[in-house]
Amino acid sequence: MIIFLYIVRYYYYSLSQVFMLKKRIIPCLDVKNGRTVKGVNFVNLKDAGDSIDLAKKYDISGADELVFLDISATNEGRETMLEFVKSVAKNISIPFTVGGGISSLESAKKVIFSGADKVGINSAAVRNPQIINDIAKEFGNQAVVLAIDAKKTKVTASGWEVFISGGKKATGLDLLEWAKKGVSLGAGEILLTSMDRDGVKTGFDIDMLQALEKEIDVPIIASGGAGKIEDFLEVFKNTNVTGALAASVFHFAEIEILDLKHYLLENNIIVRLG
Repeated sequence: MIIFLYIVRYYYYSLSQVFMLKKRIIPCLDVKNGRTVKGVNFVNLKDAGDSIDLAKKYDISGADELVFLDISATNEGRETMLEFVKSVAKNISIPFTVGGGISSLESAKKVIFSGADKVGINSAAVRNPQIINDIAKEFGNQAVVLAIDAKKTKVTASGWEVFISGGKKATGLDLLEWAKKGVSLGAGEILLTSMDRDGVKTGFDIDMLQALEKEIDVPIIASGGAGKIEDFLEVFKNTNVTGALAASVFHFAEIEILDLKHYLLENNIIVRLG
């Protein structure tokens, strides 16, 4: 049954990439011990509710996809919680990505065979870029989301540096160069999080997103900074990102997804309803 659901979701996702007209609204659930947590600038985490309950809520309230990040897996040196992934697959019908603790092709296989549509890789990809190519060859580029956490710096050419290990470790890597390398190795999508904007609700980092979209030709998901519905309109109007991701504004019901989508439609941004 899980393999059948994977095939259905695979073709759903592939078609959505071919007809890339509708913008995606994507809640992100940072998961720790089965609970969703949220902080500011990657620290000061607070509980936001049961992850499965939230996933079911988003499934029926209009989310296009979900992203689950097992935020402690990498630092604890363990794999993603597979039973949790299986439970998510049983309870929702929309595509979802799982990240955290995926450090090899074998661990990616376990996550996808447990029901995830895509895997998000971040720290492991920096440490071993070949993992991107390995997963892409096995499951296709569309199954590989290269998650990049970056913030302003003076040490790289572009002015943005890549961080790993939950934002705790600087890499010295230039955001734009790393993204281009990731795409060349097979990443089918970039999930770009602005660490400077994370949780502060001042809007997406438009400058960073515009710089990135000039360098790569795969879909980009904007992350970090959403605080009001106008922020989503701004990012879709001023960049070519295909999706906008947010967490706390959805978790704490500051923005309802259907209200957001109606607002975007009224402002000529095409989104999926129903």
